[in-house]
Amino acid sequence: MNVFRSAHQPAATAPEQHPSGPLPVQGVPVGEALRVSLGETGFSVFPLVLGAAEFGWHVDLRAAHAILDAYRLRGGNILHTSDSYAAGRSEHVIGQWFRSRGSRDDTVLTVRVGRNPDNPGLGSVNLVRAVEASLTRLGTDRIDVLYLDGSAERATVLEDTLATAEWLVETGKIRALAASGYTAAQLVEARILSSAGYPRFTVLDVAYNVLRRDEFDGDLRLVAGAQGIAVTPSQALEHGYLSGAHRDRDRVGGSVRGRQLAASMNRRGARTLRALDRIAGELAVPPAAIAIAWLLAQRVVVAPIANAYAVSHVEELVQGVGVQLSRAHLAEIARAAE
Repeated sequence: MNVFRSAHQPAATAPEQHPSGPLPVQGVPVGEALRVSLGETGFSVFPLVLGAAEFGWHVDLRAAHAILDAYRLRGGNILHTSDSYAAGRSEHVIGQWFRSRGSRDDTVLTVRVGRNPDNPGLGSVNLVRAVEASLTRLGTDRIDVLYLDGSAERATVLEDTLATAEWLVETGKIRALAASGYTAAQLVEARILSSAGYPRFTVLDVAYNVLRRDEFDGDLRLVAGAQGIAVTPSQALEHGYLSGAHRDRDRVGGSVRGRQLAASMNRRGARTLRALDRIAGELAVPPAAIAIAWLLAQRVVVAPIANAYAVSHVEELVQGVGVQLSRAHLAEIARAAE
């Protein structure tokens, strides 16, 4: 899920800083003071999750580590990956970064499982194998938040999946449980099962942004709010369209990625981008930062998940954490996105 432009642009492998350049930041990053509670997980996190979907695919090891360093330098402390990203290579990249930087204990690690072809679905055997394989690739002994991909397959009974998750929690392999691809009814069922001692879903991932609201607004949002579930929406920039980097249908091509972008290139998408552009100009930040700020203005959203594949993208996205949109701004965006 690319976010901005080509993964191989110069920004990903920036040249060494000239001696006359600014002095490096010393001491604690400013953003380290920005922490929010990740629901009932017990973790305090930076309000923007760095997604690693591009690592090991469009972003090589060196560029990925530069992105991770830039995110950490700005106070970021929560990463999201999946055992299906680049067939597990994303996890390898993060694992090597943990080892080279000694940063594992300072990072909240979230992993989604269920779609790796080696261990597909959420059946007991494959779920345990998926977690063990992820732990090996990441070079760690625990996953802080495990996202179960309920859309991966519908054959496994939810109670059986939660029973396996209970064992994983008891053995210390995972600390908290999150849902991805589950319906509102399934979240209600899971909460009922938690009264019998099964682990609770404390975090929810759902594709959500200013252009994609139907899947979340409604029953799913009501249930998440009622249960106090922390929402970490993915697709924060709608495949990169809301960054403003892709505006010409003729230039996006016919790939899957191009078709995803082209789907937003209509009157509604154009109106929304114009609104983001105007507000971005007023507040002197990039359009991507306004898209992030809009998500953070939604009550149940704790920290959007945003992928990056250049250091410059991290700089743009992080600015959204510090933007406070007024009611007038939110109303303008809402009108444009109707």
